[in-house]
Amino acid sequence: MVEGVRHLRITPSVSAARCHLPVPGRSARLWHLPSDPIFSLMPITDLKTDVAFGVAIPARNARGRIARLGPVLDAVLGCHHYPLVVETLLAEALTLTALLGTLLKEPQGQLTIQAQTNGGLIDLMVCDYRGGELRGYARHDPELLADLPEAPSLSDLFGEGYLAITFDQPKSNERYQGIVPFEGKSLAEAAQSYFAQSEQIPSLVRLAAVKHGAQWSAGGLLLQHLPEGEEGRDRLHTRLDHPDWPHVAILGGSVKAAELTDPALPLEDVLWRLFHEEDELRTLPAVALSRGCRCDPDYVRSVIAKFPDGERAEMVGDDGMIRVDCAFCSSSFAIPPGELSR
Repeated sequence: MVEGVRHLRITPSVSAARCHLPVPGRSARLWHLPSDPIFSLMPITDLKTDVAFGVAIPARNARGRIARLGPVLDAVLGCHHYPLVVETLLAEALTLTALLGTLLKEPQGQLTIQAQTNGGLIDLMVCDYRGGELRGYARHDPELLADLPEAPSLSDLFGEGYLAITFDQPKSNERYQGIVPFEGKSLAEAAQSYFAQSEQIPSLVRLAAVKHGAQWSAGGLLLQHLPEGEEGRDRLHTRLDHPDWPHVAILGGSVKAAELTDPALPLEDVLWRLFHEEDELRTLPAVALSRGCRCDPDYVRSVIAKFPDGERAEMVGDDGMIRVDCAFCSSSFAIPPGELSR
C-alpha cells in the first residue's frame, strides 16, 4: 500500500470517490493519489461531466486521462452559431485540449492546440486550456459546406496543414511545441500521430461528441505507454512492441462513443468496463472544467496602449472608436482613443 493513498474497489454505478466498503467479486482496485505529499481525499467533484482526471495501470506501464464535457461546451459553442459539422469538430478539439491540458503540472500552465490549414472547410482552429478553463474557436469557409460529404474526413475538414500543440509552464520557464502534418481519418488519429512523431510515445486517443437538442456532450480517453508507468522514469525503453501496450490499447480502444458521451454514466464506470480485470488502477484528483476567456476591457486597453500613436490612429473607425473583437467569446469592445494614454 502506498502511504497516503486511499484504497478502494471500483463498483459499477457508484462513484468510487464516495465508496467506502469493498464489494465482493470485484478484482480491480482503485487508488486515489493525493495532490500533495500530505494525505488528502479526492475533492468531491462531479465525475460525470465537465471533469477530467488521470488514470494509471501500474502493472501495464500505462497511464493517461479521461474527460467528459457538457455545459462547458454549451457555453463555448453557444457564442458562435457554427454549423453542426464545425461545432462537432470543435467539441472534439476542446475535449482533446482538456485531456492534454490537465497533464500540466503548474496551475498557471497553458496548453494550446492550433490547426492551420489550406484547402478544407476550416482554415484555422485554436483551443487552449489554463487552470481548468477552456476556450476555442474555428474559422471556416461557409461556401464549402454544400460540397462536404455526409461523413466528412479529416482532409475534407482541414485540407492540407499541420497540428501544433504547445505546452507552456511559466513558473519553471519551460515551453515546448510540437508540430506535425495532419494525418489520419479523424482528430483523434491526428493526435495519435502527433504523439508518435513528436513525442515517440505509443498512445491511444479516443474522442466523441454528440448534440441532443440544444445540449452537447463530449468525451475523450488518452492512454500512453511509459516505462514502469510512473513519473520520472526513463523513456528509453518505451516502444510500440512492448508486450503490455497492445493489451492496454485493445482494451482502451474498445470504448464506445456512447460511453464517453453519456452524461448519466460516471467516468469511473467507464474505466471499470474497460479495465475491471486489471489488478490495480490509480486515479489522480479530478479537475473541474469550465469555460474561460481572458479578454476584458482593461486588458484590451493595456494591449492597444502599447502600440505607437500612429498605429493606434489607424485603428480608429468611422465612429471615432477603436473596436476589438474576441474570436474566442465573440465579445466586442469599443475603446475610446482618449483612454489609451501611456
